[in-house]
Amino acid sequence: MGGRQEQGMRTVKEQEILALAPNANAVSNARKISSSGGFVTRMRSGDDTFYMGECKGSGKKNYVVSADYGDEAQPVFRCTCPSRQFPCKHSLALLFEMAGGKEFAVGDIPQDILDKRQKKEAREAKKQAGGEKPATEKSRKAAKAAKTRKIKKQLEGLELLRQLTAGLLNGGLGAMGSVSLKTYRELARQLGDYYLPGPLVCLNRLILEMEAYQKDQDSAHYHAAVEILKKLRALEKKASVYLNEKLEKDSPEADDDELYEELGGIWKLEQLNDLGLKKENARLLQLSFQVVYDEARREWIDLAYWADLDSGEICRTCNYRPLKALKYVKREDSCFGLVRIPVLTYYPGKVNRRVRWSGAVLEEAGEEDYRGLMGTAYQDFTAAAKAVKNEIKNILSEDFCPVMAAFETIGMVALGDRRVFAAADGAGNRIELRSRQGWRDTTSMIPMIPDRTFLENGAVFGLMYYDAGDRRMCLYPLSIVKEKGILRLLY
Repeated sequence: MGGRQEQGMRTVKEQEILALAPNANAVSNARKISSSGGFVTRMRSGDDTFYMGECKGSGKKNYVVSADYGDEAQPVFRCTCPSRQFPCKHSLALLFEMAGGKEFAVGDIPQDILDKRQKKEAREAKKQAGGEKPATEKSRKAAKAAKTRKIKKQLEGLELLRQLTAGLLNGGLGAMGSVSLKTYRELARQLGDYYLPGPLVCLNRLILEMEAYQKDQDSAHYHAAVEILKKLRALEKKASVYLNEKLEKDSPEADDDELYEELGGIWKLEQLNDLGLKKENARLLQLSFQVVYDEARREWIDLAYWADLDSGEICRTCNYRPLKALKYVKREDSCFGLVRIPVLTYYPGKVNRRVRWSGAVLEEAGEEDYRGLMGTAYQDFTAAAKAVKNEIKNILSEDFCPVMAAFETIGMVALGDRRVFAAADGAGNRIELRSRQGWRDTTSMIPMIPDRTFLENGAVFGLMYYDAGDRRMCLYPLSIVKEKGILRLLY
C-alpha cells in the first residue's frame, strides 16, 4: 500500500483510505479527528513499517492507534477504542495524519507488535507446510456422509423444481396474468430447505416477472419470464445430472464445475487455491465500478470489472451485501490505481471469471500500463462480437458479456430514421453504443466528455449484448481507455 517519500515517510493516498473505510461516516469522522488535532503523539519505526499515535477520545484515557505494514499486502490496523467497525475512525484518522505529511517521531516498534508479527509468520509457515492437525478417518467419513446427504436432499428439491417447470411449460405462460403466485412463493420458500439457493434466486426472478406482468400486462415481462423459465429448466436438468454423477462416483466433495456455485455452493479461498485456480503476482486495473440492487437476491452488489495487464483477461469482483446485514458488510468503492496482488484467486468458469484476493498493494498506473492495456483489446468489433455470441449462447450464462475493443472514432451516425452513438474500428465496422432497459444510461455522458481526444483511437470497454428487437449486437459503454488513462462513463 503506497511507496515512500524522499524523507522516508510512507505515502498514503486518500483513495487508499476511502477503499479501507467501512462507510462514509467513518471517513468524515476521521477527517475531523485529524483536522482538529486529535492526535497528541505520533511515532513511526525507522524501517517505515509501523506507525502509531495516541488519539483523544470520549474515554478518560487516550486511544492507542497503530498501522502495521509488516506485510505490505495486508496491513494490520489496531486501536484500543471499543468500536466494532474495522478499521475504526481512529485508524483512518491515523492514515489521514500520514497522508497529510504530519511529523512522526522515529522510535522502536513495541515488543508486543513484534511478538504478534512473529506469531503470524509462524502460522503462515505452518500453513504453508501443511502443519494443520490431520483429520481422523472417522471425521473424514462423517464429513463425506454429510455431503452425500446434502446432495440427496438437493436432488429432492430439484425434482420439485422439475414438476413446477414442466407444469409451466405444458400449460404455457400465456395464463401468467391470471395464475396465483402463492404456489410459486411456497416452492421458493421450500427450496431454501433443500440447499438450493441458486435455483431459488432464479425462481424468485421468475416470480417477480410474473408479478410485474399481472400489474401492467407489459409483454416485456412475459418475454423475460420465458427466458428465465428456460434457464431454470436447463439448470434443473444439468444440476440433476451433475449431482447424480457425484453420487455414482462417490465423490460428494466440491470440484471446479461451475454448477457447484450455481447450486449455491460457497467457496473458500483455500479451496479454490487448492484446486489450482490462482495466479501469482497479478496486476489488475479496474475498468468500471457500479452498485446494483438485485431484488431476487435481496442484496446490494458492488460490481467491478478488471483487466489483467499481463493476459488481457477481463474478470470481475462481486461484493454481496444482503439487506438484512447491510450494516455489517463493508461497501466496496471505485479503485483508480494499479492493484498488485501476490495471489489472485479465480472462481470456476471460462470467461469473465469472478476473482478475489486477501491482500494487495496499490500503485500508481502509468502511460505504459494503459498502453499495454489497450494492446490486449480486440482489434475489431467483428472478432469481439463472435466471441460474445459463443459465450451468451450458453443458456446458463448471462445474456451479455464484458468486452474491450479498439476503435478509431466514436460519434453520432444515422441509423434508419434515428441518429445514434456508434464506435467504428479500423476496418470500418461499426457497433451501436446503447443502454438497455434497467441499466443506467451512459451514452448521454459521451457529449459531455471534456477531452474530445478520448473519442479517437482508443479502446472502449462495455457490456456487449444481442438486441432481439433490432436483431443486432450492441455495446453498453462503461469506459474508454487511452494512453493517458481510463475515462469512466459510470462511477
